[in-house]
Amino acid sequence: MKAQRLRVRFRVEKEAAELPPREMSRAWEEAAINGGLPLAYSEGRRRTPQVSLAAPLPRGVTSDCELADLALEARVRPADALGALNAHLPPGIEASAAWEVGLASASLPMQVRWADYEAAVPAGADRLRVQRAIDELLASATFPWEHHRETKVRRYDLRPLVIDAAIEGEEDGCLILLLRLRAEQESSARADQVIAALGLPPACRIHRRRLHLESVQPAVAAYRRAGEPDSG
Repeated sequence: MKAQRLRVRFRVEKEAAELPPREMSRAWEEAAINGGLPLAYSEGRRRTPQVSLAAPLPRGVTSDCELADLALEARVRPADALGALNAHLPPGIEASAAWEVGLASASLPMQVRWADYEAAVPAGADRLRVQRAIDELLASATFPWEHHRETKVRRYDLRPLVIDAAIEGEEDGCLILLLRLRAEQESSARADQVIAALGLPPACRIHRRRLHLESVQPAVAAYRRAGEPDSG
């Protein structure tokens, strides 16, 4: 029985940036359990802790804007929960804020709409050429793309997933790009793939600056979970 839903903002630094999404979720579950928080569990044969992360953070990407929701069976002061979690989170993960959200609101992953990234790429590339590549991508109606991962190839249209892209400047021998990308459950883009599509070498570093959430009405959330069309 859920009595409270806490939302936690946390940062991911280099030490934890290589954790795959499943291990990231497990780290939060273990921190909550070891910290003595009264986690609520799902019903059914396999009872699992009700901990959800906003959007998977690609491996190698750092962030200071990640979000996690924890459903609790008893109420806990957010400040106390913050201290308990930080005492047990692994190196490279730090909770920076915690607050209460409504129990009836849509799940956290369903609220994510887009993410802002800062990417540093080697500055050897001609800045005007990079700007032309950005302009061409943003002006195109479609942008067919292939993502190769081990033996699998994913083919998709990259264009609808890129909301905006711009050059911010140069820093430490790198060209700094700002990317605003879709981060929804069924349609999301990876910053490294957009960089590759622009014809640039792999980034020196990628940092997620912000996750944008949009509240979803409970009825709409129920439709989406059931696979029904959204009536608007």
